[in-house]
Amino acid sequence: MGMLGSRVHDVVVVGGGIVGLAVAMRLVQAGGRRRVAVLEKEAAFGTHQTGHNSGVIHSGIYYRPGSLKARLCIDGANRLMELCREQGVPFQQCGKVVVACEPSEIPFLEELHRRGTVNGIEGLHILSPAEVRRFEPHVSCIQGIHVPTTGIVDFQRVARTYARIIEASGGTLLPGHRVAAIHGNGDIIQVRTNRGTLQTPCLVNCAGLHADRIARLAGLEPPCRIVPFRGEYYEIRQERAGLVQTLIYPVPDPRFPFLGVHFTRMVDGKVEAGPNAVLAWDREGYTRSTISLRDSLESLSYPGFWRLAARYWRPGIDEIRRSYSKSLFHKALQKLVPAVQRDDLLPGGAGVRAQALKRDGTLLDDFLVVRSGPSVHVLNAPSPAATSSLAIADHILREHLLEML
Repeated sequence: MGMLGSRVHDVVVVGGGIVGLAVAMRLVQAGGRRRVAVLEKEAAFGTHQTGHNSGVIHSGIYYRPGSLKARLCIDGANRLMELCREQGVPFQQCGKVVVACEPSEIPFLEELHRRGTVNGIEGLHILSPAEVRRFEPHVSCIQGIHVPTTGIVDFQRVARTYARIIEASGGTLLPGHRVAAIHGNGDIIQVRTNRGTLQTPCLVNCAGLHADRIARLAGLEPPCRIVPFRGEYYEIRQERAGLVQTLIYPVPDPRFPFLGVHFTRMVDGKVEAGPNAVLAWDREGYTRSTISLRDSLESLSYPGFWRLAARYWRPGIDEIRRSYSKSLFHKALQKLVPAVQRDDLLPGGAGVRAQALKRDGTLLDDFLVVRSGPSVHVLNAPSPAATSSLAIADHILREHLLEML
């Protein structure tokens, strides 16, 4: 890692999260002695969405059959676990249960089972309450699904592994390089950073929380805007962590791309509970007190935000109330595991989801990759992007990059 070195690169990747690193890794592994550079504004890689997620290797059960998420999640999960085995990265394919607690949720649970079956997930079974409790003895439900292919891993460690492979294969990692401007000059793109300018015929924008801004710098008016949603977690006290054996999820609200508060046993043995989903006033706002005037104004001045708020104001208020009330958060968790007590909940971390929102108020529910001339922009890659990172990278290479290189 270091300064710019050679200022001309065959490909420049903007964004050193897990997706950007996966793209760079696949490029340097593809042969042809390509000079690939990864620009990351932070001093380390994988510090935002990659380093603030729940560590779940998703199965692909939630996603619309035929969508990019459905196709790339299952393929990506298999590739990820294979890489972890090869590189000695600890992970567990522990499985999870998705449970319905009310009769009104049964049709949605059955739809999840149908989707998962169509998507090719193996071993899915609809379970009675007694059968669910064989996997999770403390769960309360009226029906459930066991998803045996779900796993857990430390995605920041995965990202560091990608970075190590990039360097070992001749790629260039440039932390501490914030993109300030992007200019086209014939067949060459000039990328100006706070530490110098790079030239490249091919730019890949994997900037996550700032992907729409990088797209605009590159001359593309994106069809959506990133609106940040903060997800807040609690941690279950160590002596009560036995209430959760693996992962316990509710049936998600079909109107939203969020999965609802759930329990996750992490790869280090800790149990997290959450997250909720509230508007963040800063694209990197991991606490309620972190506020960016620019980010707040961008969200509040966007017509899509107000259309979304008008459509879903009631569940939005519920999420805000739960953010400020430990008792309400606890009540939501008790619906799944009645034995969990309020005092079992310790303050945990938080993440910010880069959710792409269209002007009509529609939340994009699939990955979105757009090519504009010599640049490729990953404009929407929230969960399960970490799980899918290797498959997303191969998709970008196959569909967008190889013909340019």
